[in-house]
Amino acid sequence: MKHILALDQGTTSSRAIVFSEDGRIVSRSQKEFRQIYPQPGWVEHDANEILSTQLQTAREALSGVLGEVVALGITNQRETTVLWERATGKPVHNAIVWQDRRTAGYCDDLKAQGFENKFKQKTGLLLDPYFSGTKLRWLLENVPDARARAEAGELAFGTVDSWLIYNLTGFEVHATDTSNAARTLLFNIQTLEWDTEILELMNIPRAVLPEVRASSASYGIAKALNNLPITGVAGDQHAALFGQACLDTGMAKNTYGTGCFMLLNTGSKLVSSASGLLTTPAWQVGSSATYALEGSVFIAGAVVQWLRDEMKFFTDAKEVETLAASVSDNGGVYLVPAFAGLGAPHWDAYARGTIIGLTRGTGRAHIARAALEAVAFQTKDVLEAMQADSGVKLEALRVDGGATSNDLLMQFQADILGVPVERPKITETTALGAAFLAGLESGLMNLDSIRSTWQLERRFKPQMNAVERDKLYAGWKKAVERAKAWAE
Repeated sequence: MKHILALDQGTTSSRAIVFSEDGRIVSRSQKEFRQIYPQPGWVEHDANEILSTQLQTAREALSGVLGEVVALGITNQRETTVLWERATGKPVHNAIVWQDRRTAGYCDDLKAQGFENKFKQKTGLLLDPYFSGTKLRWLLENVPDARARAEAGELAFGTVDSWLIYNLTGFEVHATDTSNAARTLLFNIQTLEWDTEILELMNIPRAVLPEVRASSASYGIAKALNNLPITGVAGDQHAALFGQACLDTGMAKNTYGTGCFMLLNTGSKLVSSASGLLTTPAWQVGSSATYALEGSVFIAGAVVQWLRDEMKFFTDAKEVETLAASVSDNGGVYLVPAFAGLGAPHWDAYARGTIIGLTRGTGRAHIARAALEAVAFQTKDVLEAMQADSGVKLEALRVDGGATSNDLLMQFQADILGVPVERPKITETTALGAAFLAGLESGLMNLDSIRSTWQLERRFKPQMNAVERDKLYAGWKKAVERAKAWAE
């Protein structure tokens, strides 16, 4: 039996998982790293800590494998922006995380100048600080000498995949894949190339950008990891769609991680959204791209971390299910976790977290339940927008990510959507997608074998009546309106 190592570099932790060629997990390792908050609304990571934790987990995972490991796939938190010296590999600043809102004012300026439609048509994205391009511009404007050095070819920009590839290959390969490039606000999703007009508009020197390759392709040799060939790369949500075997048009998945991300496969067709969704290449195999509609929710599992770390409701995040289940309903309480603004379909960078509906009888359990329900409500917001844009009514939603182990959340998700929720036997589908992409390029797998790998573990069927569902959702929408446009 041959194996593939997948690096899953996430927002709060680095993971490494070794899969067998039939998609089974053979070994794994995970390590959390620091979250840095220099100012309200700012979020940073130490890029060297990302690298060190990823190498540590990879070596630990490989140490538990009996048999040949033939390839390496990489999947990563998207949009997070790293700028480093080519000669030394040293970052010139902390990585600016996708959740960071410091460039909201610049995005507003671009909108005021009438550029939003241009960006949407070319990149499939909205003008929001979520994406990498405005973060890169901030670094070039605010790090001493960064712009001059970038123009001289001394600095390299990349999302986290590029940062890992550069270091794993001993500074030899500066590259990214189509799915990650498409999250920068600098990439034309029709031509599949960096867009010259947008680069000029944002004053981004082309010399700082990585080469763009297909998602299943050769990315060099990982000298730091047993000289494994790197043959698959994709942003985490794109990889999860691939790992869920949503390879056919009309199939969708939702990933419950730090944020919540739903993608609908639209095949070779670019579907433009009128409902605040993003149009994105899901992956590229060979010369052709497969596209998707995506709805991005900024805070999902992170709201449970907040209850644990900041509010001290419990010491283990898994306890949230028991606490929330100790009450029969939310007691009229809604929690809108707009800690980093609101993503799709609202796109309000100035929204902030809100708890509403409190009474003297409200307890910790009601707030914990409201936090879980908020994850499901945000997913419903996205699904309604997605169905309106695509004209596709989902028959079922495939789910993955850490929070899918929470049966209470999964049942409420099915109830509030009115659609069955399908949890696979392997919920580490982000890493699995990276392994599948690597396996395709290495010849270990093909699309048919990937389809046959997916197995259902449990299907959650809707049980809530429509009247109750509509009443709960109406309360959520009222709460969201209260949270919007709060920050200056």
